Amino acid sequence: MRMNKSLVLIALLSPLGALAVPCHEASLKTLDKMTGRVGILKIPVGTSKPFGTLMIKVDACEQSTDTEVPEMKVFLEVHETKNKENTESPLLFSRWMFGSSPSVSALEHPIYDIWVDLPQTA
Repeated sequence: MRMNKSLVLIALLSPLGALAVPCHEASLKTLDKMTGRVGILKIPVGTSKPFGTLMIKVDACEQSTDTEVPEMKVFLEVHETKNKENTESPLLFSRWMFGSSPSVSALEHPIYDIWVDLPQTA
């Protein structure tokens, strides 16, 4: 019997005993590889915002209640827009992105990088 790799990764990345609570807004770090510009993009759940030629939609956001091992996961849909009206083109990315392990589910794009900005702990 073959196990789903995504489920195994989620189980390994989730701290034991940590509860996840819904977030109202996702905080994403962005990088434009052409200009070297780094920024933070805050997107409320259920809405979309443009970043360069990308249109990023946050469908869900969850944050762990564990303060020692902070984790935030965001379900993103990313489309590449080709025209000035920002109409959506084919889907580039549609899955969970994890703040503690950005390489597990990374957006592969030649110009832009996006990853989840983990909440700061005191």
